This record gives sequence, C-alpha cells and structure tokens, in this order.
Amino acid sequence: MTPTTPRVSATASRPPLLTRPLLLRFVSMVGATVSFFLLLSVVPRYATASGAGLATGALMLSTVLGELAAPRLVARYGYRVALIAGLTLLGAPALVLTVSDGMAWIVAVCLVRGLGFALTLVAGGALTASLIPAERRGEGLALVGLVSGVPSLIALPLGVWLAAHVGYGPVAVAAGMAALAAIVAVPGLPDRERTSGKPVGVLAGLRTGGLMRPGAVFATTALAAGIVVTFLPLAVPAANGTVVAVALFVQPAASTAARWTAGRYGDRHGPARLVVPGLVLSAGGLLITAMTGSPVAVLTGVAVFGTGFGIAQNATLALMYARVPASGYGTVTALWNIAYDGGMGVGAAGFGVLAGVTGYPSAFAVTAALMLVALIPAYRDARTDRGSGTPPTGVATG
Repeated sequence: MTPTTPRVSATASRPPLLTRPLLLRFVSMVGATVSFFLLLSVVPRYATASGAGLATGALMLSTVLGELAAPRLVARYGYRVALIAGLTLLGAPALVLTVSDGMAWIVAVCLVRGLGFALTLVAGGALTASLIPAERRGEGLALVGLVSGVPSLIALPLGVWLAAHVGYGPVAVAAGMAALAAIVAVPGLPDRERTSGKPVGVLAGLRTGGLMRPGAVFATTALAAGIVVTFLPLAVPAANGTVVAVALFVQPAASTAARWTAGRYGDRHGPARLVVPGLVLSAGGLLITAMTGSPVAVLTGVAVFGTGFGIAQNATLALMYARVPASGYGTVTALWNIAYDGGMGVGAAGFGVLAGVTGYPSAFAVTAALMLVALIPAYRDARTDRGSGTPPTGVATG
C-alpha cells in the first residue's frame, strides 16, 4: 500500500457539495434575490422623496416580522409550501405596483413583498442548510453567498438604470416575473428533512446564549455595513464621487471573497476561531474609512471592512447552525437574518443622528470604537467553547 492511499481515501470520503436539490434551490434563490433587489432602490424613487423612507421602512419592517413568524410556518407546512408562498407574495404584488402611485398602495405592496421575502429567506435558508453536508458547511455557505450575492450586485444598479430608460412598469413586471418563474424549481426540492431533536422556536433561540452571542457579533458588523452603504456617498467629498462607486463595489466583492476563504478554513479548523478576527477587521476597516478625504484610505478601509464582514457572515452562521439540530435550522436562519436586517437598519438610523453632531469622520471613528464592545460576547463565547467544547447537536447552552 502506497503512502498516498490514506489521502485518496480521505478525499473520496468527502460528500459531494453540488447535488441536484442544491442546484434547484439555487434557482429559487436567484429568482427571489433578483426580484427583491431590482426594486429595492426603484420603489423609493417611484414613491418620490417624501415617501421613500416610508416605503423602505415598510418593506424592512414586514421582513423582520415575517422572519419571526416564518420558522413556525415552515415547521407546520414544509419547505415547498413556504417557498411557493414566499415567491408568490414577493412576485405577484410587484406586477401591480404601478397600478397606483398613491402612498397607501405602495406601502401595502411593500408590506406584502416583505413578508414574501422573509418566507423565502427562512424557508430557503433552512432548506439550503439541510442540503449542505455538515463536513462542508462553511464552504457550502460561502457558495450560497456567492450565488445570492452576484445577482444582488447586478440587479440593484440594473433596476435603477432600467427605470430611468424604460420606466417603472417594466421593471416592476420583470421583478415580479423573476420570483414567480422560480416557482417551477420548487417541486423538485425536498419538502421536509428527517430531523432529530426537539424543534427550536424563535423565543427559545432568543434565550440561548450559544446562538445570541454570535448573533450579536454579526449584528454589530451588519450595523457598520448599513452605515457604509447609506452614508459613504454623503461622507466622501463630491469631487471624489468616482471613489464612492468603486468603494461600493470593492466592499461586497471583498466580502464575497472572504466568505469563501472563511468557509474553507472553518470547515478544517472550526468557525468559532474566526468570529473575533471578523469583528476586529470590520471595526478596523471602518476606522480607516473615517479618513473620508483620502481616496486611498476610503478604498483600503472598505476593502478591510468587507473582508471582516465576509468572515463574520460565514463564521457566525456556520457556528449557529452547528449548535442546533436540523429541526432548528429555520430558527437559526430567522435569527441570523434579523441580526442582519436589524443591524443595518439601526446602524443607518443611529449613525445619521451621531454624524449630525460630530460630522462624518468622527462618527465613523466613534462607531468603530463602539463596535469593539461586541468583543465581550465574542470572547465569552470562545471561553464557553474551550471550557465545554462546541455544543453538541441540540440547543446550545447559555
């Protein structure tokens, strides 16, 4: 027997990642992502400046509320019904968005679409986690981030461009059809996975330190992401407008690359040890970005921040999935997405108030310093793991 035999056997024993169900899941994922991001910046413009905030607020509020309720619906009706309902609620209202330009109508459409998007996130996220082998979870989640991230990068500016050149109606119809067309892939997906362990509810998850600690760290990095996306165009001098466009591409590109690298590393060494580096890099990147008058500092800062944010995205989600049985994947998906959406919303709102008092550079620096408070739950989580090992399948201990 040659010395290379053990290596061959180990490689052969690795379970496949790209299975037919996962590829079908990618279809529904792309459809929901394109539908959501095509209209994300278009609807506020359609609502005009006076109603832009109300439209976006209604969309995000209903998304968060839907994420709280979705795990129970998924547990009761299964993945396929929940995904079909989510894609329908996301797509159908978009088809009739331009029937009226009244604010009440726009808000109603946004509320329904937010509920639909929440269902696709929670049901789809739980299903996706069940389709990824545990041994390759980090790598699989990084691939999922790529599949959903690239369409969002394209659809967001494309929606604005199309609205300016062909009008709001065609863009709304395209967004609606993207979600509705993806329904054809859903019947080929598993309806329910055989799971062991007691189902984990959202309230139980909120009381579980092993889930909330990494969730709190990720929410902190998401808070900074909301600040960068919202305020960087305002903070950078108008003369450096091109820098902003490049920076807003560099940040998600760095995040995507970091998610992939973090996923592969986490599969081999465990995701827990990546949480603190992800947080520190995120805070450091935001601190560098505070030098808004320097194009080099801005581009370097968003690259460092994007790297940290991508690491935190992958590590926290993989860690949270590892701490529940498969029956808890829906709850983990909901909690993680609430941390994402809530963190971005709180960050944008709070930073606006702070910047009004201190100015943008100081507000960036103060926020970076405040982010390091999240090292407390991060280090506590690391000590818990060292003291008792990674919690076994089941609800993590507090």
